[in-house]
Amino acid sequence: MKKAIYFFLILMLTASIQVSAQSFNGTWKGVLSAGPQKLTLILHVSEAERSVKLDVMEQGVKGLPLAVNVLENDSLNVAMAQIGLHYAGRLCNGVIEGTFSQNGFITQLIFNKGEVVLKRPQEPKSPFPYRVENVQFENQSAKGTLSGTLTYPEGYKEGQKVPVVLMVTGSGPQNRDEELMGHKPFLVLADRLARHGIASLRYDDRGVGQSTGDFSSATTAALATDALAGIKYLRGLKKFSCVGILGHSEGGSIAYMLGAGGNADFIVSLAGPACKFDTLMMLQLNGLSKVQGAKEDVVHSVAETRQLLLSKDNSLWMKSALDMNFSKFLPLIKCPVMALSGSNDLNVPAEFNMLSLQNGLPHNSKNVIKIYPGLNHLFQHSPTGNPLDDVNIDETMSEEVMNDVCMWMNKVTNNNH
Repeated sequence: MKKAIYFFLILMLTASIQVSAQSFNGTWKGVLSAGPQKLTLILHVSEAERSVKLDVMEQGVKGLPLAVNVLENDSLNVAMAQIGLHYAGRLCNGVIEGTFSQNGFITQLIFNKGEVVLKRPQEPKSPFPYRVENVQFENQSAKGTLSGTLTYPEGYKEGQKVPVVLMVTGSGPQNRDEELMGHKPFLVLADRLARHGIASLRYDDRGVGQSTGDFSSATTAALATDALAGIKYLRGLKKFSCVGILGHSEGGSIAYMLGAGGNADFIVSLAGPACKFDTLMMLQLNGLSKVQGAKEDVVHSVAETRQLLLSKDNSLWMKSALDMNFSKFLPLIKCPVMALSGSNDLNVPAEFNMLSLQNGLPHNSKNVIKIYPGLNHLFQHSPTGNPLDDVNIDETMSEEVMNDVCMWMNKVTNNNH
């Protein structure tokens, strides 16, 4: 009898130790179901710092600080009043079970402990078979310093004249790799270019990474001056046979702007808007809303589009962007242009944008205007084109697109690689 009581006490003590050993510290993953959409939420919890930060993988949100109401024993209660978000859960047997709510939407949400590992098979790993340098260049008009990576081609020898391309990111503050949705498109593309005899310079946007300046007050025109400073820097090195510009999304529009000024020897625009921006945004809003569950258009006119967007984002960038008509730059471009889009691009709808290019660009036998079937805005294979799927696609960029870009660059620059 004494042995049985003693054994029972040991069991009780052990259970007590296990409960007290439970900790919220670390990374937790949960999948939020909201109608047809599923969002992967990641909580980074530090009990010592009494902090909880939120990632939303599909939306590219990282390190969003949450207000901590309760973080003790087995209870967690966090919120973010600005967006009407609230979560309350209890830790039991290594799992956080609780209720998520946001602006009237309520659902059960379970978090399991563990890091999220993304597969990125195209991402290059060092050591690289080519030379890279960290460089800086000045935009004197903006009084800022841009920091970037200059990548030389595989087998490059000092004094050898090779083509170089400046890489310009899309909208929003991005680093030199254009890192978004867990992908690094510019890192992958720079690697491919280097292996095909082409040098490249990619740089952190102003106010991002190691670059100075204020991104929040920048317009597309202001960001174009950063790119122009990069082109001037590359020409000043006197190492390259020609200097081109490659831009993605907004960066592609900047390529048209600089090409119109005679600043580039060739242009590659990856899904760069070449039309009226407010009209493009109307198509974008309706396309995105439908693929994410809406049964009808959310806006029915350009005026309604402008009103909706400005009610959500009254920044200088948005105000100026809505007044932009990038088609006006096209007739002034004299250098060769490669303009590519994906048929499933919902951000910059391909057919509408390509029509503007076909009508606006001067005839040039070296120009290439092409739509790739089944590719999204990032040039990944995506059946729906829904940007919320981007992070879960292993492919960073279509092999066909990257190879076509390399072959075209070598052809128009007479680079015998």
